[in-house]
Amino acid sequence: MSRAFVNEDQAADQANQPVERRISEQPNHVTAQGLTLLKQRVSELETLRSTLLGDPDKQRLAEVERDLRYFSARVQSAQVAAPATSQSKVQIGSRVVFVDEEGHQHEVQLVGEDQAYAASGLINWGSPLGRALLGAAPGDEVLWRRPAGDQLIEVVAIEPQA
Repeated sequence: MSRAFVNEDQAADQANQPVERRISEQPNHVTAQGLTLLKQRVSELETLRSTLLGDPDKQRLAEVERDLRYFSARVQSAQVAAPATSQSKVQIGSRVVFVDEEGHQHEVQLVGEDQAYAASGLINWGSPLGRALLGAAPGDEVLWRRPAGDQLIEVVAIEPQA
């Protein structure tokens, strides 16, 4: 179809639509708390969408609807991991204390990707660090494959999920 036959208003509206949020290919394993947070986010977005329905700012409404589609899909695909109760093997939900090659001690918790926030020590189980730690036991040395270079780390302790 020739561009001459395209409705310019419709084309402009389509150009202003927010880009859909990409949904990860990895299984959506979440902690029970992670699922609660996802459901809470859906509820907040539904409330916000209701308040924006009469608002002339269609761009903001489109962004909220995009996020609502994303988080609703994440709730639907969520696979809640059994609570991490083991102190002998790292699981999703475990808090892990490890030492890096420089002798620095770190503490992280393995969580689902939507709950991950590295600055708070919440690490996606499917990230390079999460994959290195998953299944490890205290005393194990595991290889953390990082973009900045591989690093050998030692698991010091595993705390069950709180």
